[in-house]
Amino acid sequence: MGIAVSDVIGMIAGPLETIPPDQLMNYLKTYLRQESVEAIVIGDPKTLDNRPNALSPRVKQVADDIAKTFPSVEVKLFDERFTSSMAAKAMVEAGFPKKVRRDKANLDKLSATILLQNFLDSRS
Repeated sequence: MGIAVSDVIGMIAGPLETIPPDQLMNYLKTYLRQESVEAIVIGDPKTLDNRPNALSPRVKQVADDIAKTFPSVEVKLFDERFTSSMAAKAMVEAGFPKKVRRDKANLDKLSATILLQNFLDSRS
């Protein structure tokens, strides 16, 4: 699971790290003790015709769990369609070696960054 953060004014997203999904809540507990966070944006999986896909109920449950555990932080679901393919294309265009592009952690971080940047852009 890729994690990205924005700058303090919420204009530019950047990659943070990749963690296993089962470590998300512990990671967030630690991170939120150290950093001020306005919102957590979670990729909302959808089909090409904009309907929920098979993962949608699980993602919604994770979002609900985060909202209950951290009530002072807004939790937003945001369309994640095409972020992985955009990330893969960007890595090729940037000239990353195949070894780097094949590492799913790198793809996940860049996908999270694209998702967050799209979210930030949608607010302006």
